[in-house]
Amino acid sequence: MEKLREPLADLVQCGLPVALEAMGEKWSFMILRAAFNGIRHFEDFLDALGIARNILSNRLSRLVEAGILKREHCCDDRRRIEYRLTPKGFDLLPAMLALRQWGEKWELGVPANPVLCDERDGAPIAPITIRAADDRVLGPQDLRWRERVELEADKATGPATVRDLAGTAH
Repeated sequence: MEKLREPLADLVQCGLPVALEAMGEKWSFMILRAAFNGIRHFEDFLDALGIARNILSNRLSRLVEAGILKREHCCDDRRRIEYRLTPKGFDLLPAMLALRQWGEKWELGVPANPVLCDERDGAPIAPITIRAADDRVLGPQDLRWRERVELEADKATGPATVRDLAGTAH
């Protein structure tokens, strides 16, 4: 039996290309990082990131257009604009943290400072992982592609046998 894999040429039905299109490149990620750290005003983004004014303007516009940030007038000065994360923007936090942790592990070789911690107990957050529906941590050997129609059938009849990449039934 042929191995099932993502249709790599189908860029329309995959979430990765559209996510990358929305985020763009390095500066979009750095702006998002600053927004997660409470930066809201254009001039503050400029100061914090050292980015060129035209690039910042362009990237902020793209992030607003993608629905990741929203523009709002400041409460205290209606002439000033704030850029705030939307729920769609907040949903990028796990991806941002996973990229940061990957960079610390594979590129820096050391944890960065400051360390992101749990507000309740003050302990550092755990590494971002892939988790099963029952909360088990999964590794690459635990992952299999399945057709969506099979998943729909499972809802009605119970789980089908899944074959791994070597063709072994599970």
